[in-house]
This record gives sequence, structure tokens and C-alpha cells, in this order.
Amino acid sequence: MKKEALDLALVPIGLIILASYHVWLVRCVRRDPTRTVMGINSINRRFWVQSMMEDPAKMGVLAVQSLRNNIMASTLMASTAIMLSSVIAVLMTNSGGWPSRLQEGRAKLVVGDASELGLTIKFFSILSCFLLAFLFEVQSVRYYSHSTILINVPVVDSGAKATGGGQELRLRRKITPEFVAKMLDKGNYFWSLGLRAFYFSFPLFLWTFGPVPMFVCCVVLVFLLYLLDVSSDGEAETSSTTPEAADQAAIAAANF
Repeated sequence: MKKEALDLALVPIGLIILASYHVWLVRCVRRDPTRTVMGINSINRRFWVQSMMEDPAKMGVLAVQSLRNNIMASTLMASTAIMLSSVIAVLMTNSGGWPSRLQEGRAKLVVGDASELGLTIKFFSILSCFLLAFLFEVQSVRYYSHSTILINVPVVDSGAKATGGGQELRLRRKITPEFVAKMLDKGNYFWSLGLRAFYFSFPLFLWTFGPVPMFVCCVVLVFLLYLLDVSSDGEAETSSTTPEAADQAAIAAANF
């Protein structure tokens, strides 16, 4: 078997393994949120938003500070992604100008396609991951910023009378804790997607050393992500879930 054939066999299999795991994860979040860390966090965020909006005068500062921390985390990830994208772009433009001895040494080290075209494809794949991570993190900042404003809007009872005009009251009634929780969930989901893009860059980076390290990294990454994504206490929590928490779980699954 030629070395180039390893790329055609192992690389698609590794990507299929990663994609299959994430399809399974999305299915678990939608059907059984309490089984996953992402679903449990979504349920708890809804309780948190509801408690923050019950008394904005007292809890408003705490809510804004908490969301500001999320914005700072997303901003850091976005800055890192665009910086790494610049580094990869420089490597792509200068890959053809490497010394001949260095290219010969790299060809001996890589078990697989070691051509310049193959190296360009690998760098472009890594660059795409970092650019997607940047876009996802920017969207995360957007939704978190919207949430900092909406979470300080006082909750209006359905039977309240209009004091500032009927149109204003109707608009305020639409800004419910459920609506704000959806905005916060979207920000968190985009942050998670950006983080996943960083995770995907690891096997693609190892692909530059050959398809075998890339395939091994995909398998190891799936096991590590399973430990991070699945709640070990999911079954116990499901058996002792209150009716209110069960309703929130159903809402979180429907809005995912």
C-alpha cells in the first residue's frame, strides 16, 4: 500500500468518528438533557435567569458581572483564534520556500502524503477550524451582550396595566425569563461550538505528521470528550428530578 493511500483511508474514518460522536451528543442533549453536562447547565441557567429577573434592583449587578465574565472568556477565545489563523496563514504562504534539506527530512518523518499540495490542504483545514472558532466566539459575545441588557428588564405580570403606553407594555411582556434564557443559551452554544473548533484543530495539526497520529488523536479525543460531556450522575439526577426541573429539562431540549 502506498503512503498516500493511508490519508485516503484513515483521515475520513477519523473525521467520521468525531462527527458520529457529536451527532450522538446532540441527540442526547435533545432527548435526555440531564444525561449531559451541557443539558444540565442549560437547565440551571434558566433557574438562574429567573432568580436574577425577579429583583433586578438587587440582583442586576451580579447578573451583569457574571455575564461580563462570559464575554471576557469568549473575547479571549476569539483573539486566540484569529492570532492562530494569522500564524497558519504565514505558514501556508511560506511552506514552498523551505530549504530542500528540511523538506527531505519532513518527507521521511511523515508517513503519508508529504507533497506540498497535501501540506497546503492540511494547513487550510487547520485555518478553517480557527476561522470558524473566531466566528462562533464573536456570535457568543453578541448574545451575551444582548443578555446583559435584557436580564435587567423587570418582569411584567400578565395582568398588569399599561403605565407607559400599551405598546411599551406589550414589548416588555415579550421579555420574559424564558426569552432571556434562550438568548443566554444561544451564547453558550456558540461558545461551545467555538471550543469544539479548537478541539478539532488538534487532530488536524497532527495530520501534518501523517494520518496515523491524526487517527489516533481522533479516537483519544472522542474518549476525552465523552468524559467531559456526559454527566456521571445523570441517572441519579433523573430519578430525583422535581416536576419543575423536569419541565425546564423539556423546555431546554425543545429549544436546543
